Amino acid sequence: MGSYLIRRFFLMLLTLFGISVLVFVMLRLVPGNIADILFDAAGMIDVSDKVKLEHDLGLDKPIVIQYVNWIDGLAHGDLGYSYVSEKPALQEIAPRIPITAKLAGLALLFAVLFGVPLGVISAVKQNTPLDYFLRVISLSGLSMPSFWLGLLVLMAFVAYSGTLPIYTDPPKGFWNSLWLYSVPAIAVGFRSSALVMRLTRSSMLEVLRQDYIRTARAKGASASNVNYNHALRNAVLPVVTVIGLEAAFLMGGLIVTETVFNIPGVARFLVEAIRWRDYPIVQNLVMFIAFVAVFINFLIDLLYAVLDPRIKYAG
Repeated sequence: MGSYLIRRFFLMLLTLFGISVLVFVMLRLVPGNIADILFDAAGMIDVSDKVKLEHDLGLDKPIVIQYVNWIDGLAHGDLGYSYVSEKPALQEIAPRIPITAKLAGLALLFAVLFGVPLGVISAVKQNTPLDYFLRVISLSGLSMPSFWLGLLVLMAFVAYSGTLPIYTDPPKGFWNSLWLYSVPAIAVGFRSSALVMRLTRSSMLEVLRQDYIRTARAKGASASNVNYNHALRNAVLPVVTVIGLEAAFLMGGLIVTETVFNIPGVARFLVEAIRWRDYPIVQNLVMFIAFVAVFINFLIDLLYAVLDPRIKYAG
């Protein structure tokens, strides 16, 4: 187990290194930089001023030097300064992480609390009217874009209550925060719950056809014991994988939802930074999202050994 953890740790570092190189190079392959955008927006034509700005920002240095300087600063906790606001990148990024984390956490909680139980019920009640109804619900969740559902939610709130559940000021208190984040979380978590529901159903159906399930039933085990203690525990592994992938996706994939509900989170800020070619913000945000995704995958691998005793990691 110890050697496996060491191998996985170095694989994480190698993956993050590859992502850092890819992001850094791709950003600079895109035509234009912050100096070009600022000068075009201001209508300036003095080339010497533009050259001076690029020199001050370090954009005139070779790309290898720029990369080494960025990684060196990242290793020492220095994320650089935003080109747009001229504030430390960490000061711009840090307040937005808890906002997106709360929204993603609530959306994932909604997906698990609804997706897993309904998926199990749909599998146990296969080919019944309840199963058909739940399958229609899951297909609807996969078919409806979250931003469209979010707009419908906003319209419904305006029509029936005259209020808009959008982020204007930081919420005060637990219940205010829960209310403000729950509405967009349900809108985006509906799709995730539909995905979890369908995968839980298909995985449960596959396990319920196994010989040991028939043996347990033949020995007189109750239906609840067979379904939950025998079948669900073995069917949950692929579901855990999808839940982990959804968690990683939600940390950086809430761009449209954050825009619709005016939430100042990580994903929305990342799009704005890409539009302005704000390299320090983009690079550090992408690395943060990549770290979350890689770390979650690492935790999923470890969770496999807990959920399935048959899995052993060679020493």
